[in-house]
Amino acid sequence: MTDGNDMDRALGRQGRIVALVIALTMILWFVAQWAGDWLGLPGRYAFLVDLFALAGFLWALIVTWQIWRKRRKMR
Repeated sequence: MTDGNDMDRALGRQGRIVALVIALTMILWFVAQWAGDWLGLPGRYAFLVDLFALAGFLWALIVTWQIWRKRRKMR
């Protein structure tokens, strides 16, 4: 029975990491957009920041999907 409890803790830890990545990605994206406008950087840097943000969100989506599948398999 401890295997299930250990798995729950591991999945909970993964969920917290995903939440942290989503929050930090959003905050950094907002700050980068503001800083780019304030500094007068060309638009290509905004697209680069957008791509990094999309990569962070895609990673979070994939890990969330993996957590969901593992929880379904545990039932």
